[in-house]
Amino acid sequence: MIKTMSESNGHGASGTKHLYRRRDGRLVAGVCAGVAAYFGVDVTLVRLGFAIFTIFWGLGALLYLIAWAVIPEEGEKTSIVENLINKQR
Repeated sequence: MIKTMSESNGHGASGTKHLYRRRDGRLVAGVCAGVAAYFGVDVTLVRLGFAIFTIFWGLGALLYLIAWAVIPEEGEKTSIVENLINKQR
């Protein structure tokens, strides 16, 4: 009856979750799908949240662009920003 962390959340033996931009279920860059999978909520709610922040405060689009740049794509180890920083070294 008692499940270990790895059995209950499906994130491997270490039980850690990683935030990635998902390839499955993406409409633009996979940010909303990745955030929804990370927090275990419906992707529609996350998209609605970004839309509300865009309409009322103008922050949704900015937050989405920042998340696109700093969250790595599924299967990648580094984000776009990390790649740019490492390239300049």
